[in-house]
Parts: sequence; C-alpha cells; structure tokens
Amino acid sequence: MAPQAPTIEVPTDAELLQAQADLWRHSLYYLTSMGLRCAVQLGIPTAIHNLGGVTSLPDLLTALSLPPSKQPFLGRLMRVLVTSGVFAAGNDSEVELFRLNPLSSILVDGVVADDHHIQTSFVLAVTSPHHTEAALGLADWFKKEAVGPVSSPFEDVHGTALFDESTAILDKDLDALVNDALAAHDNLGIGAIMRECHGLFKGLESLTDCCGGDGTTARAITKAHPHVKCTVLDLPKVIDKVQSDGVVNYVAGDLFHTVPKSQAVMLKLVLHHWSDEDCVKILSQCRSAIPSREEGGKVIIINIVVEPSLGPIMFETQLLMDLAMLVYTRGRQRNENDWRELFLKAGFSDYKIVKKLGARGVFEVYK
Repeated sequence: MAPQAPTIEVPTDAELLQAQADLWRHSLYYLTSMGLRCAVQLGIPTAIHNLGGVTSLPDLLTALSLPPSKQPFLGRLMRVLVTSGVFAAGNDSEVELFRLNPLSSILVDGVVADDHHIQTSFVLAVTSPHHTEAALGLADWFKKEAVGPVSSPFEDVHGTALFDESTAILDKDLDALVNDALAAHDNLGIGAIMRECHGLFKGLESLTDCCGGDGTTARAITKAHPHVKCTVLDLPKVIDKVQSDGVVNYVAGDLFHTVPKSQAVMLKLVLHHWSDEDCVKILSQCRSAIPSREEGGKVIIINIVVEPSLGPIMFETQLLMDLAMLVYTRGRQRNENDWRELFLKAGFSDYKIVKKLGARGVFEVYK
C-alpha cells in the first residue's frame, strides 16, 4: 500500500487572498528599499527642501533635471515612498503635493543645523551591491558547518569583514561609504540624549569616547558640559585623518587592548557589532579604565535594547537591525537580560537604564 501524502489545512478564501497579498508585500519589500536608494541618489529630499519643503510633481521633476517623459514614473515612485512613510503628501486644490517629514528631513544634504547628521550614506551603504549580495548568500551560509568563531555572511561572500582594515582592499569606495555611514548613524541623536539624560554627564571630570571617530559626539558633550575633558579612542586609520582642535584629545589604539583611563568610558552603538565573547573583552578593558562607583566611575553604554513593549513598528525595526548585524557582522542586538549577563561576565557589580530613547537604551554600568 502506497504511503499517504502529507496533507495541509487549506485556508478559507478570505485567508488565502490575504495570504497572497501578504506574500507579495513581503517578497517585494526590497523594492521599497531600492526606491529609497533611488530617491537619495536623485537627491529628492534635498530638492524638496530647496523648493521650500513642499512641491508639486512637475516642479520636482524640473528641479531634478529629469526628462519630462519620466514624470508619470516619478509619480509612481513617490506614491510608494509616501505610503511607506518616507515623504508626506497632501492636496492643494487639484494638485498633489509632496512634503518632507522627519524621516526625509534627515536625508537633506547641504544644510547646517544643530543635530542635523545627514543619513544618506547609511541608506546607500546598506542597499549597496556588497550588502545585498551578502544577504542573498544567507541560505548558503546557514548550510555551512563552522569551526571556531562563526564568520558573518558578509565575510563568507566577500572574504573580508565589514569595518575592517581589509574592507578597503575589497573596495575603497565601499570602505569610505560604510565609515561615513557609521559616523552618521552613531552621531544622530546625541543631542536628544544630552537633553533627555540631564544627569548623565553631571559631575564628570573626564570621559573617553570609544570608537568616537572624528570627535563629533565628544565636541557636543564638551560644548554642553565644558567641565568634562573628553578623549576619543579610535583606530589609527581614523585618528590619522582627524585634525586636532585643542578641544578633544585623540588617541589612536584598539579598545580590545587598552582604554585610556578616565572617570567615565562611553560606548555608543559599538557593542552590537561584536559577539558576546568580544563584548566581554571590550567591557573588561573599560572596567579597568574607570574608578569605583563611589569615585564617580561608570561606563556609559548607548545601544539598542530589544523590547516588544515598544510597539510592533519599533520592535520590528530592532529585529531588522539584529538581522543586519547577523548578515554584516559577528554581533547582535540584545535585550536587557542579554546586557545584564554581559555586564556580570565582565566583572561589573551593578547597572541601571537611565533612559530609553526610541529603539535605544542608555545604560550606566558600575564596578
């Protein structure tokens, strides 16, 4: 007797039609990302800003110097980006208008304002061919047995790690782009952190900003808190390009080996790039660099804290950022229990979450 074929419960007609629509949406989500990339490459956010923050489709087409034949297609692209929340739209009589919103405003180039850290490089980096090729290799990566530390799919596909000295050997333009993206990503929101976490830097005499890049964050801290002497620690390839301004002290080094001694050490959007084992090594170095809690010593950690209670959109964003860490690095995003475990393994005695800001949490960790 022939074995019976496995059966499956068939959805209702309504469920089946909804499932098909959901499948289309999930399978085609990448086109939203590519549409956003296209908008950045064309300079659409900057063009709308230069037109006063609101524009009609014909005026936008002219400002972008695009052929008139492409107007209907530009309209279709803008419709998707409005629906996905990249731009806002409205009607003035019979003319459809497109406006900047908070998301598209951080993609406006060529303007200077406090807390304006343009994010176009982030968009272009994570939608680059190198990044998408790494994601396309995810299934093959899962099938491979790993001996020792597990490399990322990015390493598996390209033979080099992201944010590494060897990235430039793979592609110099990619290396420059991802470093620009990392700096923009890290610096966005420091103003909000200083406004919302009033006591974070109160009473501090010195602070080391690990992986602080060109010192943008350190200068912002010094400007708001002139009593804090800030030091930036970063790799030689980063520090060598920085022009000393006399406000911030710059030290070339590797946080795995040594961290300059100071009353506080800050790790802002750093640890999610690293495995748990590497995080413990980094945190141990930070612990050695600070005095006791009674003497005001602390490690300030600003990073994503995965938390479903933040709502479905923010939670999905956190999980997508975790998947990005899986594909591009050896790190991951962590919930509070994960963070607590790292702190204890690194020899710290206590911690507190000072504030949760959007997807991020601000920790103080003590000896």
